[in-house]
Amino acid sequence: MPPHPFPPAFETALARATPREVFDAFLPVLGEILQVDRCFLLVRDPVRRYHEIFCWRRSDEFPDTSTGGWEKEREWEREDPMFAAALACKPSIFVEDIETAPPNVLNRRFERENLGHRALIHGHLCRDGRLRGILQPCVFDRPRIWSEFDRSVIGSALDRLTSIVVDYVRARE
Repeated sequence: MPPHPFPPAFETALARATPREVFDAFLPVLGEILQVDRCFLLVRDPVRRYHEIFCWRRSDEFPDTSTGGWEKEREWEREDPMFAAALACKPSIFVEDIETAPPNVLNRRFERENLGHRALIHGHLCRDGRLRGILQPCVFDRPRIWSEFDRSVIGSALDRLTSIVVDYVRARE
């Protein structure tokens, strides 16, 4: 299926002046279109292994994963198979229910303790064989079947955001 055309609100968000403004405008639009509870974007420096997280939440009842700036990255791949898959630039992962996903896909305990969601998309932003970021829309309290529409929107979002994320990290160097 070809990428889904972006709605005008996506294009408006992507037209912002700075990457930070793009992230802040884009996440709520994506969250509303996908009808999720939280959506975060982890941007990372793959050489120094630092990251920064931008987060949108439908309401304050959902945990805020924002970092408020750059932080040293933990070696999440030791506990989190999805992060290990992302580091290897494997295809994005669509989890309908963490309670039924196999252990080779995710570490249920890790997800519960660190993120608290029930269903998620682990979208991998990769360039030149390196993980540049993770886009993670999710829902709490219930499973979610990710439709072809959802998958298409995520594919388009990853394609469009990757260059912006790479530029944002480069500007930090």
